[in-house]
Amino acid sequence: MSYQITLKTSGKTFTANSDETVLEAALKQGINLPYGCKNGACGSCKGKIESGQVTHGDHNEKALSAEEAFNGSALFCCAKPQSDLVINVREVEGAGDIAIKKIPCRVHSLERVTDDVVIVKLQLPATEKFQFLAGQYIEFLLKDKRRAYSLASAPHEEGPIELHIRHMPGGSFTDFVFGNSESGTMMKEKDILRFEGPLGSFILRESDKPIIFVASGTGFAPVKGMVEHIRHQGIKRPIKLYWGGRRPKDFYMNELCLSWAKEIPNFEYIPVASDALPEDNWTGRTGFVHQAAMTDNPDMSGHQVYACGAPIVVESAKNDFVAKCQLPEDEFYSDAFTSAADLAKKAAAATSTAS
Repeated sequence: MSYQITLKTSGKTFTANSDETVLEAALKQGINLPYGCKNGACGSCKGKIESGQVTHGDHNEKALSAEEAFNGSALFCCAKPQSDLVINVREVEGAGDIAIKKIPCRVHSLERVTDDVVIVKLQLPATEKFQFLAGQYIEFLLKDKRRAYSLASAPHEEGPIELHIRHMPGGSFTDFVFGNSESGTMMKEKDILRFEGPLGSFILRESDKPIIFVASGTGFAPVKGMVEHIRHQGIKRPIKLYWGGRRPKDFYMNELCLSWAKEIPNFEYIPVASDALPEDNWTGRTGFVHQAAMTDNPDMSGHQVYACGAPIVVESAKNDFVAKCQLPEDEFYSDAFTSAADLAKKAAAATSTAS
């Protein structure tokens, strides 16, 4: 059965069948709602049901609590309509103008920058024009699964596209990338892969407000693309980049960030190490990266925040920035990296609840 979905803010309408999610239906019909993981884990697609009813599929309790659902909130990536709906969710301008495609690619280069991070560059066919917005991601199309990685490239850059891949021990794809797979095979230059993209709504919004970037680990990748886009476009907004890692070695593009601080007007770079060892001789900031941002920016009421990385970092940043630093909730934009292990835990929790 088909239902009509109306966006409260813009008045736009689209239809959705009872067996498809609101997000799926919207994207098919050219309406770009915010999203990240598309599987109920990150909370990027959260909005309000103003009228009507939905059923929710499996999702992470941290992305949508029972109390939030009771009060009318929904994750539109896993909410299926059971009636006509009026929903309140922000639209994403610009991303819907770019076609999502399935594209073959060749591994151009592999550079291990730390013991657990590899920079992978992918060469596209010479005839392929791949358009994307800074901050978006792609999904590798593997035999029986998909794996998502943010684009570290900026749209204006020519040549191979760049990904930053962290090793997740036991993860079948990253074990393959790092040569730890049970089969003994590993990714190598000239390998042929396929991906779908661009995907995601973690993109820069037009505004004159100062920007605070909060990145943890390889959450730096999409931030790199955004900063390079900002520099290329000559955007003059004040920017602070907080990059969190356990030890100084985790700031695997530290020199690039230092060069940005010298070359980009009104740009500050603040690396924050949570577990530096004495032999690191670290003299920079320590502790949790989002708390460093709060210390420096106690009033975020006039800012935009873009946060990317581990779900716990993104979730903590949003909760604390909104509650303690007066950041408007609708000016917090995020992309939480959810691994296959995270999704397995979510599924196990859902099964346990059902039983």
